[in-house]
Amino acid sequence: MKVSSCSFLCFLFFISWNIHAQTIDQRVDSLLALMTLEEKVGQMTQVERSALNSLEDLATYSIGSMLSGGGSAPSPNNFNSWADMYDGFQRKALESRLGIPLIYGIDAVHGHNNVPDAVIFPHNIGMGCTWNPDLIREASQVVAREVAATGIDWTFAPCIAVARDERWGRTYEGFGETAEIQEIMAQAVVEGFQGSDLSDEESIVACAKHFVGDGGTINGIDQGNTVLSEEDLRAIHMPGYIDAIEAGVGTVMASYSSWNGTKLHGHDYLLTEVLKNELGFEGFVISDWKGVDQIDEDYRTAIRRAINAGIDMVMVPDRYEVFMGHLINLVQNGEVSETRINDAVRRILRQKFALNLFDAPLTDRSLMPSAGSLAHREVARQVVRESVVVLDAKNDVLPLQKNDQTIVVAGQLANDLGAQCGGWTISWQGENGNITSGTSLLGAIEKKVESSQVIYRPAGDFDGEADVAVVVIGEKTPYAEGRGDRNSLLLDEEDLNLIKAFKDSGTPVIALAVSGRPLVFGEALPYTDAMIAVWYPGSEGDGVADILFGDHLPTGKLTHSWPQTMRQIPINVGDGQEALYAYKHGLEVFPSHEVSGTLLPYAGTSNFTGDQIILTLSDKVSEINAQGSDFELFINGDQVENAIRDIGLLEFDKSILVLHLNQAIREDDHIRLSLIGGSIMAGELGLPPFSDYFVYNATRSSFIKHILPGRIEAEQFFAMEGIMTEPCTDIGGGENVGYLDPGDYLRYSIEVQNSGPYEITARLAGFQDGQLLLLFNDTLSSSIDYTATGGWQNWDNFSTTLFLEDGSYILEARAQNEGFNINYFDFDLRSTNVDEYAASIHDLKAFPNPLGEELSLKWSSSNSEFIKISLISLDGRLAHPLYEGLSQAGPNSFNLDLNNTLLPGIYFVEFKTKNRRYFTKVVKQ
Repeated sequence: MKVSSCSFLCFLFFISWNIHAQTIDQRVDSLLALMTLEEKVGQMTQVERSALNSLEDLATYSIGSMLSGGGSAPSPNNFNSWADMYDGFQRKALESRLGIPLIYGIDAVHGHNNVPDAVIFPHNIGMGCTWNPDLIREASQVVAREVAATGIDWTFAPCIAVARDERWGRTYEGFGETAEIQEIMAQAVVEGFQGSDLSDEESIVACAKHFVGDGGTINGIDQGNTVLSEEDLRAIHMPGYIDAIEAGVGTVMASYSSWNGTKLHGHDYLLTEVLKNELGFEGFVISDWKGVDQIDEDYRTAIRRAINAGIDMVMVPDRYEVFMGHLINLVQNGEVSETRINDAVRRILRQKFALNLFDAPLTDRSLMPSAGSLAHREVARQVVRESVVVLDAKNDVLPLQKNDQTIVVAGQLANDLGAQCGGWTISWQGENGNITSGTSLLGAIEKKVESSQVIYRPAGDFDGEADVAVVVIGEKTPYAEGRGDRNSLLLDEEDLNLIKAFKDSGTPVIALAVSGRPLVFGEALPYTDAMIAVWYPGSEGDGVADILFGDHLPTGKLTHSWPQTMRQIPINVGDGQEALYAYKHGLEVFPSHEVSGTLLPYAGTSNFTGDQIILTLSDKVSEINAQGSDFELFINGDQVENAIRDIGLLEFDKSILVLHLNQAIREDDHIRLSLIGGSIMAGELGLPPFSDYFVYNATRSSFIKHILPGRIEAEQFFAMEGIMTEPCTDIGGGENVGYLDPGDYLRYSIEVQNSGPYEITARLAGFQDGQLLLLFNDTLSSSIDYTATGGWQNWDNFSTTLFLEDGSYILEARAQNEGFNINYFDFDLRSTNVDEYAASIHDLKAFPNPLGEELSLKWSSSNSEFIKISLISLDGRLAHPLYEGLSQAGPNSFNLDLNNTLLPGIYFVEFKTKNRRYFTKVVKQ
């Protein structure tokens, strides 16, 4: 290969200053002096691996960084393939004129979680509940070692968001609801990732995210608006960043969210004046995925505002040629100063030198044997042990016994490793099933027992004798940003039915809640004998079993105030609201007869019809010498006279009092209960007087608003024609609907929280083939074709897919045939790839290319929406308006005349919808 004399001299100069013992800043300045504007802009560009048009572009454009978005992996997806991929990209980058290496970023947020067989740790919400920064530092060192084993040198972690509203789908990515826990953990995680020296082979650079206030958005809406005074922003959301900066964090990611209406990606005061100047952050600021796009409708303007505000590297992550062309022209026109560019590139190069990428740019494969090792898994197991929070327990139900006990394990989550790991595992949103190596909760319990018998019944269909049931409940479908936002955190009916079914049989129930946030337990809690939060524990379920069997005493403490009802959300420590379980709550011993010393209320709820209150006590009642007048019932703060008619016990559990009411509770009533007299005994223990005790109001009408994605139980309709309900033998018991004839219908009120493609699965049974029609607001329809299952309770799944915009609908399920039953409908938001989830425009094609006097466009649209199509020059100027109007759902095509005066050069066809923009490259010769 021929080398020009100029390039050769630059090469000699590079070798010269690299050999001599210069400081990092001197090396950076020396290299920066050699760089062209184009090379500097290249260093500010981060490209997603799947969006790279040509491997040669890495060298041609001197691209500074690449990333793998969630689920973006080489094939086959294993440690060696990742190392090979990284080295291939790095070798090509080193062929650029100045040989500047790449820095490669990945969301290793709870392990090297894109790679099967890596160790998966609990998500940060569980990490926070350990309150053990030394352990979390060690865990982060393990993650860094496994990431470095594949060559990757940068993780987009830790997330130190202060989650103030559990409806936010990223709640589990933060350590808790206060600045206190972020301060404790932020420094530990940064030190774990980066070590004492970034140049060490086991160190990777950390990224504190998302600066700042992303956990405080109104109603917990992802990428929403945080409305706070600067004093509160600094007091609540900023302290964790100060600790991360003091620990030397190398990068900070800007938040998608806004502060008082201004997007953080364009907020020069917070990014430059506060973060860089006031707090002294010396690393570089990376944008979030297409975060720059959201600043302004005009992409060129958005880039200008972002760079001037303080964004140093832009996660483009695709159409990098558009970004670079626009930014180069902005500098040439004086709209972005070269001083600002030099500052950004200097910050980026400083991290690359600190990582020793210039001297050791390729994967150190000697680290590979440690990835997924038993030693690493033992660290994760210890984190799980310390993250588990025993919320409540009655006398002697814990620990489980390794010998002479029959233990029934129920719930589909018990044996679902993917659900147990949560989002950001192998794929962006996570997946159900055996997606990686590890031990499920069921497997962990089975490994613990000796002579005890473990019986697994995912649907709870067990009619034998059991000493205890471990029922695993919670969030069954993994989720990440966007998809995880919820308006309701209530347990679903399946979980409630499962718990009640075991309690009805007289079996003590230990409930394990698998979730990424506190859930509203509601009427389920009084039917349990222990409630334990295991969060998303990751791959090492053995840590949960260690607590259940008493091999390790629980130490986990809450980092969130646990809500009593949905009405309380948002609930945070210090806001004056009474939590079901307070911030820092967690049992450290298992309650037992030997040490209890008293009888206490455990949980209370009304029943469905509102004419009873169920009050569970901490032990079995032996004697009741009390009457209704010994209790005081308060509804909405007012005492109700003669409220309780009589008191009894449930046959199947003598620790549950039933208070029969003289008047029914209404659906929106607030209920409190006091005991002022009488005698209720459990052996020698008496129930002492108590006041103002919270009782969950489970009263509800048949008109239920169903929040999607999620499940709709078929019997939860608000209107119907021609159907009957009957007991169901399927998952969780409950009921199904049947006796359908053609034209019979069921209607449901639904709220779609996330726009996107949904897989709609109906659980059906019957003797004939047929079709079920689904109508949404009478304007959008789909149908589910099904086949005979050979029995009224022989259930099978039948599916269709449909794109649903967010919003409220009346769903009508109308029978087209007779002879079938319906159990439930599942609505699953199917996209797990970042681009697929976000995009509504697909398969863009522009031809002929090179352009002539006409331009033909073809694309596919997920739904009908307003679209604006323009021809944009490389410098970001409007060259030709092409179309403005509706894009139809499905295939679209247009033939357009071009301006004859169009100059030769590179252009981009820009498709712009309400929330997104898309580009495809064309050339005019």
